Amino acid sequence: MFHKKIILIILLIIVVSCNPKPDENIMIGKFNIKSDLFLAQFDCKTDVDDIHSVAGVSTMLADSRFSGVHFHAVAGTYGIQEGLYVPADTLFKTVFGNKWSDAHADYNKALKEVTLLTSKTLKDGGNIWIAEAGQSDFTADLIKNIKDSLPDIETTKRIHVVQHSDWNENNTTPEKLAYVKANADYQKIPDGNATDNGSPGFCGEEKINIQAHLKEPEVLKIWQLAMEIANRFNGQEGRYSNPAIAKGGMDFSDVSETCWIFGFNHLRNAEQFFTEFTSPSH
Repeated sequence: MFHKKIILIILLIIVVSCNPKPDENIMIGKFNIKSDLFLAQFDCKTDVDDIHSVAGVSTMLADSRFSGVHFHAVAGTYGIQEGLYVPADTLFKTVFGNKWSDAHADYNKALKEVTLLTSKTLKDGGNIWIAEAGQSDFTADLIKNIKDSLPDIETTKRIHVVQHSDWNENNTTPEKLAYVKANADYQKIPDGNATDNGSPGFCGEEKINIQAHLKEPEVLKIWQLAMEIANRFNGQEGRYSNPAIAKGGMDFSDVSETCWIFGFNHLRNAEQFFTEFTSPSH
């Protein structure tokens, strides 16, 4: 009987060692799929590059390697810049379903929704990763809410903010930008509008045959919708006229931040982006 117990204990140890714990960390780049939350924030004012960037983020999230990534998007996270907003509700609904908030239509409601979502993630032990396709005003108000409601959370270690654009920083309310830099892990990466500077460069006038690249029909439809919206509003009614998009090219430069978070900072340009995320093997 004693020997049988020993054998059973040994078998149990083998079974446990061969089966990882269900809460074992699964990383994709810097992001822990089991616990973290990805916030994709878009100002959508007044440059239509954010519209292409929404499609770029959707292309990454559709890849099977991103299965299980917890995400939420926010539209209208703009700062002090002038110019008209680019309405793209249909695109946001198509890409993110019910996982997005509209800070342009109702700022306080959006802030409340995102505060509740991020607070739950932080209380459960996860980190927040914010890709700022725009300014930091919304982020500053979000962090303040979290610090007020969860004073024990070390926001400088648990909330990671990624920014790539000097223009975005210059059009953030100065005191709010200072607040974010002081109260978050603020990462300023090289500008995603240029190549060979340490970040992927996703802005160019050259036309890319996306139909030849995109194997997933739903992703292709998203890009077609994004291009239609961007072309419709580019330079209209005083909005900024994006030169790359005006010439039939692409500008999803803000996606450089998402690439940095998830470990794809080695990509050089749009061609490499589409090759990476549209391969049938994925």
